[in-house]
Amino acid sequence: MKPRDTAEKLDAQAEGQAAEPKEKAPRRDAATPELFEEYGRTRDAALREKLILLHSNLVRYLARKFANRGEPLEDLTQVGMIGLMNAIDRFDPSRGIRFATYATPTILGEIRRHFRDRGWAVKVPRRLQELSLAANKAVDSLTQGLARAPTVAEIAKRMEVSEQEVLEAMELGEMYELPSLDSELGDGSDDSRGVLADYVGGMDQEMERFEKRARLSQALKVLPARERHIIELRFLRGMSQTDVAREMGISQMHVSRLQQRALARLRDTVREQDAA
Repeated sequence: MKPRDTAEKLDAQAEGQAAEPKEKAPRRDAATPELFEEYGRTRDAALREKLILLHSNLVRYLARKFANRGEPLEDLTQVGMIGLMNAIDRFDPSRGIRFATYATPTILGEIRRHFRDRGWAVKVPRRLQELSLAANKAVDSLTQGLARAPTVAEIAKRMEVSEQEVLEAMELGEMYELPSLDSELGDGSDDSRGVLADYVGGMDQEMERFEKRARLSQALKVLPARERHIIELRFLRGMSQTDVAREMGISQMHVSRLQQRALARLRDTVREQDAA
């Protein structure tokens, strides 16, 4: 089947898709070519929105082709909508082809680009991603042709790159999906084997407490001497407000007001430190 026939078939199937609950599928307007011509002249936002709605079923149909590949269908549909909008902006109805024929490769390309960019567990430059994908294709092709696993030199010759680039591409392939922390290490005969999480470091709770104490120590320096003394007596020595009032020779109510004011200043100081 020719690519154009395939796209037209997809368009026809997309038009016939059943509507989702509580959502009517947009009906195809018989004047769609005229709408494209008008949009090409005016670039009217309302016309653009109408064209998007008229062809949204095509996007949903194509997005479902990539379902169950680790990405939510809703996200794929949104990515496909970006491709649809790009196709609408670039489409020239005077060329005499159906819009679905023109838009399908653009929508599919946007979805595939989403997988290529978001599927990697570690951020990898686009050039290296493409190199890794090309290496995988070359390995599959050579394996079928040679009836054995190809050598690095054979892969490099097929890709027309250096052997070092092939090795780099094969190493990058391992970054596409990180191993689970529950992955077992060792073979089945090793009774002492553990999981990857056993060898991964965690947060140092003492370090976190040290950082908090250091921040609080800096914040206390901002307080006036009397307020700082009240905070030290109340929270470092654990004295009650009555005992603090007795030691400082002021009323308990006064101690309470000074304590509240000091705590408010401490909170504001810590927030300023975090924002800096």
